[in-house]
Amino acid sequence: MTHPPTTPDRAHLALKALTEFWADMGLEEARAFTIPRQPAQRAPTTSRSSAPVRQTERPPGSLSTGPAGQIAGQLGSPQLGGPRPAPRRINNNPIADARRLASAANTLAELRAAIEGFNGCELKKAAKTTVVCDGAFGADIMIVGEAPGGEEDAQGLPFVGRAGQLLDKMLATVGLSRKENVYITNLIYWRPPGNRDPSPAEMQICAPFLTRQIELKKPKLLLTAGKFATQAMLGTEDGIMRLRGRKLLYRQEGIPAPIKCVPLLHPAYLLRRPEDKAKAWDDLRTIATLCDDLGIKRSPAL
Repeated sequence: MTHPPTTPDRAHLALKALTEFWADMGLEEARAFTIPRQPAQRAPTTSRSSAPVRQTERPPGSLSTGPAGQIAGQLGSPQLGGPRPAPRRINNNPIADARRLASAANTLAELRAAIEGFNGCELKKAAKTTVVCDGAFGADIMIVGEAPGGEEDAQGLPFVGRAGQLLDKMLATVGLSRKENVYITNLIYWRPPGNRDPSPAEMQICAPFLTRQIELKKPKLLLTAGKFATQAMLGTEDGIMRLRGRKLLYRQEGIPAPIKCVPLLHPAYLLRRPEDKAKAWDDLRTIATLCDDLGIKRSPAL
């Protein structure tokens, strides 16, 4: 005849099941202790010389202290109950956190502070600075690039390296500058290691901050620099050579009217292929005409 397991046996099985559950969930508590081995079953003895075992003593290899040890101790106790430990948050949602922080910002200054305090993107761990924006906050033109490079990471400003210097010269030829009528930001606010391309996950995490910038800026004209920024902003897979210089429209939920958008060749690309600067000049002339049509004030061109 098979007898039901004794109370210590049930407690041991329950503890084992709980430990396996923790291990499957990836919780640290699963590594905080080891399951004590069941002592070998011994025949009952009637010897009066055997000292009684105190219930407060634990055999060698018993549970460690801490949350896991406390829960396991309750399982083996004849009196179950008592306060339960607070539930642990296993995984966070950085996109949801970014949306919450972005929506709470009512000014560009508040949004910049929110981005600088955001820790949901792994790129921040290796970056020196958080590169959010540069230029005139009240500008009617907004330029969106890809991600900071080495110089940008060092100075904390977008487009300040060789590519940024070329961008400034290009804008000046049509009477535009970041000091007066241009606001500059990026898809990503931390430098990817080795200047690699941003991953889709990294762009998704940072996207709520960019859309909030556009909501607060309300630019009349949007310029996208390079393939990645253009494809991400316009939701297209077309190459930059097909899209550059075209008068397109950017649409975003919460913005009633679409925004005029012109894709540009990235200045870093032009440094590698200076023979394509003629194409960039054609695109700048398109931008100058569009600025005049939209009533965007330009300084005298160089």
